[in-house]
Amino acid sequence: MTMRMKEEALPTYRAFEVTESRRFRLVEREVREPEPGHVRVRVEACGVCHSDAVAVEGWRADPSAPIVPGHEIVGVIEAVGDGVWGWRVGERVGIGFLGGQCGQCERCRRGDFVNCSDQPQTGTTVDGGYAEVVHARSSALVRVPEGLSVLETAPLLCAGLTMYTALGRLPIRPGALVAVQGIGGLGHLGLQYAARLGYRVAAIARGEGKAALSRHLGADHYIDSTAQNPGQALRDLGGADAVIATAASGASMNGLVTGLAPQGHLMVVGAAPDPITVGTPDLIFGTRTVSGSLTGSSIENEDNLAFTLRHGVLPMTEVMPLSQAPAAYERMMSGQARFRIVLDTTA
Repeated sequence: MTMRMKEEALPTYRAFEVTESRRFRLVEREVREPEPGHVRVRVEACGVCHSDAVAVEGWRADPSAPIVPGHEIVGVIEAVGDGVWGWRVGERVGIGFLGGQCGQCERCRRGDFVNCSDQPQTGTTVDGGYAEVVHARSSALVRVPEGLSVLETAPLLCAGLTMYTALGRLPIRPGALVAVQGIGGLGHLGLQYAARLGYRVAAIARGEGKAALSRHLGADHYIDSTAQNPGQALRDLGGADAVIATAASGASMNGLVTGLAPQGHLMVVGAAPDPITVGTPDLIFGTRTVSGSLTGSSIENEDNLAFTLRHGVLPMTEVMPLSQAPAAYERMMSGQARFRIVLDTTA
């Protein structure tokens, strides 16, 4: 009897569940078959992103319900559910924050997949990648090109995509002045994207500690926001055609509109708990715009990975094993990481 029970035991995988605020628990889950329209992926790496805070800090409708965080996932398909076509077992794929458009709602019917009204949020409303196995809708899958390592690819699926699509949505000319505010997990990638897209680039950060690195990553100008007013500094450069604001602080973005050239755009990608305050004359006189940008669709993510591979855009990462996921999250939230942390589930 004991031998038969051992033979019939289902395979399991490790996962870090979180409940309430920062209550991590390492669990063993049974491997199950994917639902129709879904695939099962054996996770190889998962980035640790600031947006994981929605799950980990308990900012969900029901924080008592366990959820596995993580949405910068790279792995290999190991099972395909009914109704899935175009994907096969053994393919290396990525999964980002957007868990796959439904294809049926009004936004999808209009081609606006990012704002699909029936789309899971990986690691927030459905289980994510702080685990050895993850399930995902096939519409969420991103093909990972040869030439990108697993550990390099993970942060590109969210942080990289966020910067790539934000820049792509701006109606600005080659050679325009683009400023990146906040040189952290998002910003250090934003400098690289902006430079390789042919823009003049200004980096805005606190203190001089990131000046040399910013120039190495592609910045033509460096603005220390503790030593000078960023808006005035940008005006001294002729005005920015666009500013990409990545800092998790609305107050730090308040003066950036005044640094925009006429027809300039402030594009906000950094989620902050406090509001942005903008003077109405600063918008009206100069016809300036403030808008937001939310990551991108799975096919846009494939474009993003192709661009990064061709132009050598790479994240600066620290690698930690899955077993240290809670510590990795704490290090990311403390601001000590330089600049992205990636969990290696194979370690």
